[in-house]
Amino acid sequence: MPIEEKAKYLLENSIDCALLGVEIYNKPRAPFRYESFITHMIIAWTILLHAHFISTIGETYFYPDKLNPKEYLLIEGEKKAWELITCIAKYGQLSEPVKKNLEFFITLRNKIEHHFIEKSDIGIKIFGECQSLLYNYENELIKLFGQEYALNENLAYSLQFSSVRTDEQKLANSQRLLHECKEIKEFIEKFRDNIKEDIYASQEFSIKLIQVPKISNTNRNDLAIEYLNWNSLSEDNKKKLEKLYVLVKDKIKKVEVINPDGFKPGEVIEEVNRKSQIKLNHTEHKRILSIFSIRPYKEFGNGIEIAAFETNTDYCLYDETHQDYVYKQCWIDLLVKNLNANTLSKEIWKNAYDERKKLDVKTLEVEINFEVAIR
Repeated sequence: MPIEEKAKYLLENSIDCALLGVEIYNKPRAPFRYESFITHMIIAWTILLHAHFISTIGETYFYPDKLNPKEYLLIEGEKKAWELITCIAKYGQLSEPVKKNLEFFITLRNKIEHHFIEKSDIGIKIFGECQSLLYNYENELIKLFGQEYALNENLAYSLQFSSVRTDEQKLANSQRLLHECKEIKEFIEKFRDNIKEDIYASQEFSIKLIQVPKISNTNRNDLAIEYLNWNSLSEDNKKKLEKLYVLVKDKIKKVEVINPDGFKPGEVIEEVNRKSQIKLNHTEHKRILSIFSIRPYKEFGNGIEIAAFETNTDYCLYDETHQDYVYKQCWIDLLVKNLNANTLSKEIWKNAYDERKKLDVKTLEVEINFEVAIR
C-alpha cells in the first residue's frame, strides 16, 4: 500500500475512534462512559500522530530492537510502534497546555485500567479537561491534514435531571467516592495543584464554563445556549464577567512541593547510617523507595510514565523548582526503627525490587505506632 494510502487509512481510523469516544460519552446510560471516552481519545491521538509520521518520515515510528538496533522490536510478530508519550516528544509541536492535558489523561487512563469510575461526581470534575482533549485533537487534526477533516461534532454539555441534591444524596455520593474513587479523585486534585497557573488557566488544558440562566429580556427565537466571543466584548462586559468568574473559581493552590526542613537523599542515608545497625547506600535506598511507592521511578512502573509529584506526601515531597525530591524526618525515623528491629531486612527490599513487587508502607508504620502512642 502506498504511503499516501496508509496515512489516509490511519487518519480515518483516528477520526472514527474519536467520534466513537464522543458518541459513548454523550450517551447518559452508556456503561464506562468516561473510561471509554478517555481510552478512545488516547488511541485517536496516537493514530493521528502515526498518520503524520508516516506521511513525513515514513514507516520509522517504531522502537528498535535493543539486541539488533538495525531491526525493529517485534511484539507477537508486529513492529512495536511509539506509544503516545513518545509520539508527543518526537512530534515536538504541541503547546505546554496541550501536552499537560494529554499527560493528565495518559496518567488517568493508566489509573482507571483497574478502577471503575462511572461516577457523576468524577465525570463533572473532569468535564473541562475532556472538552479540551477533544478540541485540541480537532485543532491538531485540521493543522496537520486540513479543514476538510474537521469533525463538525461537539461534546455536548450533558443535561442534568436535577439541579438540587438532598443532604442524603450528597452524603451517599461522598461516601461512595471515599471508598471507590478516592485514589483517582486525589490524583485529579493533585495534578491540577501541581501545574503552573498559566497552564491551568489555559482553555487548551481545561475548558472553563460559567452557566448563567437567561431569565429576562430574551427573544423567543434565541438559542438555548449562547457562546460569547471574548475578543468581541466591551471592556465593561469583560470586567463584569471577570468578577463573575472570581465568584465561581474554586482552584486552591496547595504548596506540597517545597519543604524547608526536608532532607536530600544523601542526608537521609547519612542520618540513617548514623542511627541504625544496618547501613544503607544510595542503591539500597532507591530500592526501598521504589517498593514502598514513596516516590515514582519509571523503571519500577513497567515503563508507564508516572507524574513526578505522585509521591507519598507523608514522607516525601517533590520540589518543582529544583526538580528533585526531599524527605521528611519521619521517613528517617521509620527507616531507623525498622532497620534496627530487623523488620526491614536487605532480603525484603532486594527480593521485592528484583520481582518488581510493591509493598505497603503501612506494614512498617505498624512497627512504630506503639512507640509513638506512648511518647
